[in-house]
Amino acid sequence: MKAAQCTAYGPPETVRVADVPAPALAAGQVRVRVDVAAVNYPDVLLVAGQYQLPVEPPFVPGSEFAGVVEAVADEGTGVRVGDRVCGTAMVGAFAEQAVASARSVTPVPDGVDLTVAAAFGVAHRTAYHALHTMAQVAAGQELVVLGAGGGVGLAAVQLGALAGAGVTAVASSQRKLEVAKAQGAAVLIDHREGGLRAALKEALPAGADVVLDPVGGTLTEPALRSVRWGGRFVTIGFAAGIPRLPLNLVLLKGVQVTGFQLRDLAAHVPEPFEANEERLRALFTAGAVRPHIGAEFTLADTAAALRCVADGEAIGKVVVRVTDEGNTEQ
Repeated sequence: MKAAQCTAYGPPETVRVADVPAPALAAGQVRVRVDVAAVNYPDVLLVAGQYQLPVEPPFVPGSEFAGVVEAVADEGTGVRVGDRVCGTAMVGAFAEQAVASARSVTPVPDGVDLTVAAAFGVAHRTAYHALHTMAQVAAGQELVVLGAGGGVGLAAVQLGALAGAGVTAVASSQRKLEVAKAQGAAVLIDHREGGLRAALKEALPAGADVVLDPVGGTLTEPALRSVRWGGRFVTIGFAAGIPRLPLNLVLLKGVQVTGFQLRDLAAHVPEPFEANEERLRALFTAGAVRPHIGAEFTLADTAAALRCVADGEAIGKVVVRVTDEGNTEQ
């Protein structure tokens, strides 16, 4: 099969399409013919050898996909050959075939494009659980979303507005902010114009109830300073670097600072996790939430797709179209 392969750690351009053996099917797994895969920032880190859970080369990167089930290792999993599914795996999505745990794939609702399904899972699940399982955002509260032009950030804007929060979107360009506005952001701040702390103070004089931070770097401290007494700050990732924070801010403001990783959540808080998974699936099935797909690439151009995400050029989700059938609806 054809796959985008990482044979040595490095920049996105080290990823090359090659003929590789089809992945073996192990107990509890399904094999999926991948129609569309989506790019996430951890894919870039894995290729660079900078992810906290490294994978030794050679490997096929890609953690999110949608397609049609071709084989099932075990009966009784509820997954059948021919099912349209979307799913996640640590690696392997940027290929014509991928294997994943049967528990990590879910049916794609009838009428939903496979491209939309591929782009939905990681970003919207991350944003939904950060907002609801961790921050418990509520209608009428003020939400600040850093990195509001990216996949997780834009999903958080959409979901925060849907929850009835007032959303302040912080992003690195006016193009990204215009998309965030279309997704429900009420206040738009371009942090590259400087003075983020002052801009947040002007926009939210009483302070933010919740801040979601998938960016880190120099944006974290001024965003933390914008939180009202007793507010919540959820750190999701560090695309701009790991910040060092003066903890006196946390003490003086009584702020709850929470770290969030989607892969760990089910094990630690299974009941709210499953309840919120069900609520998000219902919203998706009903068409109430949809990912914004900012760019599409072919499998041959996987390195360019990774570069787009690595450089922060992506608006919403970037997808890799593996076959010509990824736009098929049923």
